[in-house]
Parts: sequence; structure tokens; C-alpha cells
Amino acid sequence: MEATLFKAALLGYLVATLGYTVSLMVKRVAFARATVWILLAAFVIHGVSLALRCFSRGLTPAIHPHETLSFFAWAMTGTYLAFQLKTKTRVLGAFVSPLAFLLMVVASNRLGVDVSVPDILKGTLVPVHVALSVIGEALLAIACGAGILYLAQDSQIRQRKMTPMSRYLPSLDDLDRVNHVSLLAGFTLLTLGLLVGSVWASTVWGRPWPWDPKLMWTLAAWFFYAVLIHQRLAIGWKGRKIALLSIAAFAVLLFAFVGVNSFFKTVHRFQ
Repeated sequence: MEATLFKAALLGYLVATLGYTVSLMVKRVAFARATVWILLAAFVIHGVSLALRCFSRGLTPAIHPHETLSFFAWAMTGTYLAFQLKTKTRVLGAFVSPLAFLLMVVASNRLGVDVSVPDILKGTLVPVHVALSVIGEALLAIACGAGILYLAQDSQIRQRKMTPMSRYLPSLDDLDRVNHVSLLAGFTLLTLGLLVGSVWASTVWGRPWPWDPKLMWTLAAWFFYAVLIHQRLAIGWKGRKIALLSIAAFAVLLFAFVGVNSFFKTVHRFQ
């Protein structure tokens, strides 16, 4: 049942990706409106699949990088859908749905594989640490996506070369607001996730902060975001400058999230 739901969610993300692509190609907002519902269905099915895996096998999304990617795709999609309630950012789905689909394709490599839970991952703090961290990272991914669209829209306005596609892009104010809210919420959750992780680390390794490559890169990304948010709130930075920095900061976070395991030996490699 779990595998069937996972495959159904994967198909839903693919259909959503195609729907947003068609919407951009034919320049019809109606396709994007319909695709939001397809993406919502995929999100719900995916959520049920994750819940079944967690409750039936006692797993957390941290058990393996593939499960983490699946959870990240789900959290990012849910965050984007939440923004649909307040802003007219349907085109942002053209960034979210293909990314979610690609993450699910990678995660599908572990589909149906029974994974035992190492003793180090047992305990109530692990799921809390993972949930806070991954949802925070998903929000920061949305901030990055909003930044990319902001730069695209702003560039066309500056060059006075507005294309028929321009009117389907969200307004600069909407994109800046999505970026702002995503940065604040994402940074807050990521910070809480790191704090819970440090408490967990102190019980497992005897110290709250093992000097590990993954943690060092995550700390570098955290400082990047801390400076960015300070400049926005205290100095008043907004618009193009914040959009650029959001993209750069997420690149650092993305490397900490998936790149470090490929190039460094880390204590976060549990299997």
C-alpha cells in the first residue's frame, strides 16, 4: 500500500509538472489553476505514504538520504500550496513541482526496501530535529524560488522588454512578500532544528556540537541567512538584492543538505 501511494504521488508530481509547463507554453492561467489541485492531490497522497512508512516501520525521515529527500519534497510542496491561499503565485509551481518530482525520482531508489533503525536514531528528539530542519529548509527553498522569479520579472521591467509571459508572472510585491515570509519562517525552524539536534548530539556523542563537515556547512549557511535577515529587518534591504542573496544562501544550504555526504566523511552517514 505504501509503495502504491508513493508511485501515485510521483505520478501526481509529474502531471503537475506537465500542467505548469503547458500553462507557460500556451500562456493560460486556467491550466495553472487546475494544476494546483493536481499538486494538492499529490501532496495529500504523498503525506499518507510517509505516514504509513513512519507508523508501520517506526522510521523517521532521517533514516536514509532518500527518505529525507522524499520528506523534503513533501514539505516544500505543502509550503508552496500554503502560499496559494494568500498570494497569486501559481507560476511558482513551475519551480516547485519539477523539483519535487526529481527529488521523488531519486527517493524511489529505496522504494520497497526494508530499512532497520540504528540505535543512534531511536528516541523522540530525532523526528523533531528532522521535521524542524527539513521543513525549514523547504521554506528556504521557496524563498530561493521566489528570488529566481523576482529576478526574471525585474529584469524584464528594467530592460522594458515585457513579453506576453510577463503578465503570468507574480507581481514583484507578491514575490518579495513570499521571499520575506519564507526566510523568516524557514530560518526560525532551521534554528530550532539545530538546537534540538545539538541536544540530541549531546546525548549520543557526549557533546552538543561535533565538529563535522555537514554541521560546519550547515552553520555557514545559518550565518549567511542570519546576516541576510538582519540586513532585511534592520537595514531595510529588499527586492533584487535580497533575491540574489536568497539564491546564494540556498546554494550553500543545498550543498550542506546533499553535497557534503558525497565529498566528505560525516557522522550523519548512518548507513
